[in-house]
Amino acid sequence: MGEDDAVVIATTRPETMLGDTAVAVNPRDEKMSKYIGKTVRLPLTDRVIPVIGDEYCEIGFGTGAVKITPAHDPNDFEVGLRHDLPVIQCIGEDGLMNENAGKYKGMDRLTARREIVKDLTELGLIVKIEPYAHNVGTCYRCHETVEALVSKQWFVKMQPLAEPAIKAVKSKKTEFVPKRFEKIYLHWMENIKDWCISRQLWWGHRIPAYYCDDCGETVVSKTEVQTCPKCGGHMRRDEDVLDTWFSSALWPFSTLGYPKKTKELEYFYPTNVLVTAYDIIFFWVARMIFSGIEFMGDVPFSDVLIHGIVRDEKGRKMSKSLGNGIDPLELIDKYGADALRFSLATGIAPGSDTRFSETKIESARNFVNKLWNASRFVIMNIKEDDDLTLPQRFSGTDKWILTRLNDVIREVTLNLNKYEIGLASATLYDFVWSDFCDWYIEISKPTLYSGDKKQHRSAIAMLVYVLDEILKLLHPFVPFITEEIYSILHGEDEILMKKSWPSFNKHRVFRKEEKAFEGLKEIVTAIRNLRNEMNVLPSKRLSAYIVAKDEKYILSVAPLFEKLAGISELKLISDKSQITEKVSSLITSDAEVFIPLGELVDEQKERERVTAEIAQVQAVIKKTEGLLSNAGFLSKAPKQLVENEQKKLADAKDKLSRLEDKLKLFQ
Repeated sequence: MGEDDAVVIATTRPETMLGDTAVAVNPRDEKMSKYIGKTVRLPLTDRVIPVIGDEYCEIGFGTGAVKITPAHDPNDFEVGLRHDLPVIQCIGEDGLMNENAGKYKGMDRLTARREIVKDLTELGLIVKIEPYAHNVGTCYRCHETVEALVSKQWFVKMQPLAEPAIKAVKSKKTEFVPKRFEKIYLHWMENIKDWCISRQLWWGHRIPAYYCDDCGETVVSKTEVQTCPKCGGHMRRDEDVLDTWFSSALWPFSTLGYPKKTKELEYFYPTNVLVTAYDIIFFWVARMIFSGIEFMGDVPFSDVLIHGIVRDEKGRKMSKSLGNGIDPLELIDKYGADALRFSLATGIAPGSDTRFSETKIESARNFVNKLWNASRFVIMNIKEDDDLTLPQRFSGTDKWILTRLNDVIREVTLNLNKYEIGLASATLYDFVWSDFCDWYIEISKPTLYSGDKKQHRSAIAMLVYVLDEILKLLHPFVPFITEEIYSILHGEDEILMKKSWPSFNKHRVFRKEEKAFEGLKEIVTAIRNLRNEMNVLPSKRLSAYIVAKDEKYILSVAPLFEKLAGISELKLISDKSQITEKVSSLITSDAEVFIPLGELVDEQKERERVTAEIAQVQAVIKKTEGLLSNAGFLSKAPKQLVENEQKKLADAKDKLSRLEDKLKLFQ
């Protein structure tokens, strides 16, 4: 290159230019490739450095030429290896410029930066200075720039370890849940570099390497080496320690007595499930897998369940630097351990983050209190001579709760097997709060207090059985309160956590009775909602006319119906034309209910309510008709799904017809 020729480079760190050993351009850059093979004089030094061609230099970025400083940049170091460049370190471990920095020796790197820019300006070598934010790494605590320095370290050759670890996941010997996180694992492992395992820290597993002070011999050994095997001189041990993740990677077998063949190691290795967060898939999960394969000849676990991160209410990751962490002990003191545990298990999905909210913990505490109070009710109604064996014959409501219980057992078990903890907890919450506490216990009270010993024993046996199954299902979610309740029910010698997990019992599934009772629930709920809308006091008893599809069933549960709905008189009729007084009507899938409210009826409000309900039903009809007119849906959807939609449409049209008739009463 001629005396007047120059290559312009851009840099955010002029202090490192004293360690430059090349200038790189992209060989595909038509503008800059002509300089490849030539040399340039490095300003402020007496050194001449080559211009090299390397794809690392991005075409169109900056000036098209980039300074290469192998001693102070990891990417430049890789370029230096490819082109056999010398490594010149100009910043020392103390952060000061060293002897390779010439007249800038002893300066702080930031002071040297200012002085170098000043000198380059005086020499007329600065083209321009622009405000530019660099992407050099900084310390997460003090936010100072982290200087990359070349040093001797110990590495693990990764390719032989990575290949069987990749195969283990691709062959499904180890599976990720959710599956999408498999891509993160494979991306790391398929693009892996040799692993630097030595650290200059005060504490950790020391590197098992020994050096001879006399002849320089290096020995790596499982046992301590004091005498040099080559010259007999004194050996000193390397002061570096292993990377923390190296030690952690050994956890699945090192905790079980390895390298000894212990009973614990034989029994617990490999295990089935590892539960961890997605931010350490490479740091911990991958390293456990390839370490397990290398040392034990098998993967350490079959499933890797990835959970999300608990974030604060603003969606930020909890950290010491942000000061937004939550002390779990304070929350436990305030709400209880089970409430905190259950709140973290609700509303979550595998791999997805969740936001912390005290409102969720309050809700979980209320649920735990509900379970405790329901259990106390059952326990205090057990008499000394009660036989808690399940009755041989079940009532209609017994059959309903047994069917619901079996469905919940199946659903919770399936969801837990799929690691859908959030869905399992939601199912249990609804069943315990609504079906068991709000309905079944309330239904059981008249029988418990009837004075009939046989009926009492039957009712309490059913309550204890259902509660027992609930406690078993809830134990993984709220272990402390369920264990306590179980010990009160069955004695301190009985341990809940040792009991078998509930299983689905097809002999205790009664679909006909379940459907009938769900219909009754729908009617009662509709009446309760109407009472609230009309501000009818709970103490006021109402009469009701019912046009029912199954009159026999309604008659059989009339006392129960009257108690639950606050009805003083139930009148079965065949047609609404038999009613002569002013009424408010309710329409369910199994019946039409007419409530005479006399002066309590506000015709305007009732007309508005019915009109709004008609609009909702019309929306359902429109959506369902659209779905059933879709040829793609009809051809691809399962037959059962299509039939369900057809039934849904027929029911909606039937309900619309009855609502329109109802509206005519107020016109």
